[in-house]
Amino acid sequence: MDAAKKKYSIIVPTYNERLNIALIVYLIFKHLRDVDFEIIVVDDGSPDGTQEDVKQLQTLYGEDRILLRPRPKKLGLGTAYIHGLKHASGNFVVIMDADLSHHPKYLPSFIKKQLETGASIVTGTRYIKGGGVHGWNLMRKLTSRGANVLAQTLLWPDVSDLTGSFRLYKKSVLEDVISSCVSKGYVFQMEMIVRASRKGYHIEEVPITFVDRVFGSSKLGGSEIVEYLKGLVYLLMTT
Repeated sequence: MDAAKKKYSIIVPTYNERLNIALIVYLIFKHLRDVDFEIIVVDDGSPDGTQEDVKQLQTLYGEDRILLRPRPKKLGLGTAYIHGLKHASGNFVVIMDADLSHHPKYLPSFIKKQLETGASIVTGTRYIKGGGVHGWNLMRKLTSRGANVLAQTLLWPDVSDLTGSFRLYKKSVLEDVISSCVSKGYVFQMEMIVRASRKGYHIEEVPITFVDRVFGSSKLGGSEIVEYLKGLVYLLMTT
């Protein structure tokens, strides 16, 4: 099946992303000119006017290309993907952040890699040649790298970037994997890729540079490392 017969549903969870949403949408359209896709914005009741901006974008690009599927309040990342999946008409699903830390310029390389390999999942990685992180201080780089090395050592899933959240899935694979995940927040992405690996799905990687959010404030709090370690122990015991 070539790209012309494939449709990509891009799920973008948002909370207070009014400053970023128009730019991310513009960049997705710019970099996917010859691809059939839809953008599904799952907004968790942002008080900053994110939904109003998405509605304006719908008048510009069309409600068939930009779907606003809001929820009443913050209900977590995993359930945001499940909610978006219910409305996805594509046979492939991309998950990415709205804060510009995941640049849409990488989307063509995700699609190309999947077409070339037939992979069930293509994941962006900061930790192979050509990948990296921009805008993090040394402590955050060491924490992230250490978290990945620790998870690699304990869980051996054969994926270099376990906590990344910029991925392309076959829709059926995402539905299968997500249904067996129980983690919340920071650990959720790691559980998804570990369970996919355990189930024997074909996973490929492409290098990306992760850029710390451009506008707005980070939603990661001081408890993220504790949650991560708890999640690691949980996955060690259940996978």
